Amino acid sequence: MNLLSRMAQKFRDFRHFTRRVWALSAPYFRSEDKWKARGLLAAIVLLNLGAVYMLVLLNEWNRVFYDALQNKDAAVFWTQLGRFTYLAFAFIIIAVYRFYLTQLLEVRWRAWMTAHYLQRWLSDHAFYKMELARFSGSDNSHGTADNPDQRIQEDINLFTTYSISLSMGLLNAVVTLVSFVGILWTLSGAFAFNFNGASYSIPGFMVWMAVLYCVVGSVITHYIGRPQIKLNFQQQRVEADFRHHMVRVREYSESIALDKGEAVERAQLDTRFAAVLANYLKLIKKQKNLVWFTNFFGQAAVVFPFIVAAPRFFSGAIQLGELIQISSAFGRVQDSLSWLVDNYSSLAAWRATTDRLTSFEDNIRAVAQQGRAQAAINSVANEAQPLAADTLAVRDLTLTLPTGATLLSGATLQAGPGESILLKGPSGSGKSTLFRALAGIWPFFTGQTHLPADAMFIPQRPYFPDGSLRNALAYPQPAAQYDDAALKQALIDALLPQLTGRLDDEDAWSQKLSGGEQQRLAVARVLLKKPRWIFADEATSALDESAEKTIYQKLLASVSATHGSLVSIAHRPTVAAFHGKLWELEKLPEGAPALYRVRETPHAVLPEKA
Repeated sequence: MNLLSRMAQKFRDFRHFTRRVWALSAPYFRSEDKWKARGLLAAIVLLNLGAVYMLVLLNEWNRVFYDALQNKDAAVFWTQLGRFTYLAFAFIIIAVYRFYLTQLLEVRWRAWMTAHYLQRWLSDHAFYKMELARFSGSDNSHGTADNPDQRIQEDINLFTTYSISLSMGLLNAVVTLVSFVGILWTLSGAFAFNFNGASYSIPGFMVWMAVLYCVVGSVITHYIGRPQIKLNFQQQRVEADFRHHMVRVREYSESIALDKGEAVERAQLDTRFAAVLANYLKLIKKQKNLVWFTNFFGQAAVVFPFIVAAPRFFSGAIQLGELIQISSAFGRVQDSLSWLVDNYSSLAAWRATTDRLTSFEDNIRAVAQQGRAQAAINSVANEAQPLAADTLAVRDLTLTLPTGATLLSGATLQAGPGESILLKGPSGSGKSTLFRALAGIWPFFTGQTHLPADAMFIPQRPYFPDGSLRNALAYPQPAAQYDDAALKQALIDALLPQLTGRLDDEDAWSQKLSGGEQQRLAVARVLLKKPRWIFADEATSALDESAEKTIYQKLLASVSATHGSLVSIAHRPTVAAFHGKLWELEKLPEGAPALYRVRETPHAVLPEKA
């Protein structure tokens, strides 16, 4: 690839990146908070322009003040000190409110983006589907968003902070350059020299020297600092992996302690932290190289204007005040032109953060599109073959695993109210996956699913939020919707009378309750809400047969009272007594289009019928 082709490709990449940055940034300034956002942004821009104007006034003050010192003019000296007082005071006011309003805009923008992405991440089961996609068997570094918690919590914070600080810094640099380049052009005069018998003159010589100095510095900085973009991206990822594993150790502390798995977890944490340190060491080595150059560049810039302007000062063409003004103006122009040099590390971190957020955005969009496509398929199928709202059905259902293997192919099932169903099959045959497809959360399927209205699922591992027991029992509805009598009765019906006096106790219920107690609390939640359809996935596997029988009698009584049905996954033969129909997953021979098929068994053949 020749130079022009590489430059064209870089330009296309830059345009693509800027479009993605705009797509991330624009929604807030078009949101319901747009007028406050735009007002704050306009105020910050005006304050930045005011700060530059104050620098122009202070540059002019330098000339008058230092000329007064050289001429030993006491009256002008004291007058200029007084003028400096109100110039400095005005500059301080601008600086304080520029800082305050900038921080306020960053906080408001972060709050809006956080709420926006939390809503999208938690809608349509995107958080669950994205987590499944991470382990689809493909390269985890492409197309999947690792650690969404870190992207929402940290990356949004960094994106809003860097976006505002860098954009305002760039604005300052441009306005400062425009303001001071004319001053420097006027003050620097022309550089005259003879070459090959002819005389030449370069007007605005100091301006051209500043441009040359900064262009060379920016190019060198880019090539020295470019590796930091990839390393910053990787650093955020390994930091999040390390933090995530520590959270898992905390959540599963009891299981780890019982298994005496501390040594294994320590090794896992050490491995993850070693990745953090290894990447960070690479990053600081690259940063060290950049710091070498930027410090050399900055220190040389201090004396560079004096070196260039010294001949005119010693010849008497300019006075000390003009020399200081030239140095100040050159410094401002040089600072503006070297904005890339001074901010390259921040730009690298911002680019890495932006890339992580845009990939997160891509994943959320992909999940949403997949959900809309499946909803459209179901809608078309329902129009062709309408189903009653209280009917459970799947038509031509094909389930696949995240690895791509086909679990079930062409399944067609249907059930109505009063038809309590037992779903059986070998361990790992996809019973829970079929439940997930019925619930609409499994993304790897084709065909049509129809879930009856007013349905609740009891998962194998129920979730209980930390906090009061009444909130854990009513989850996800507010506990205020239920009175104490209803909450206590649900606990009693689920064989948890010992908890009726602890409704307001706050605890980590997922850790403090035994496996059997957690299952009974999940059942109590269902009995409290009285849905028409109940889907129980190994909901009583930790209970003894007597308790299991009582629980199933309560569940059957609940759905019978609401004219609904009970669908269960269970391995114990005794559970079959509470169901009138069997859906059984049978393993197919090798070479078949799927791993399993569903066989429906009528009521009369069910084993252990009560």
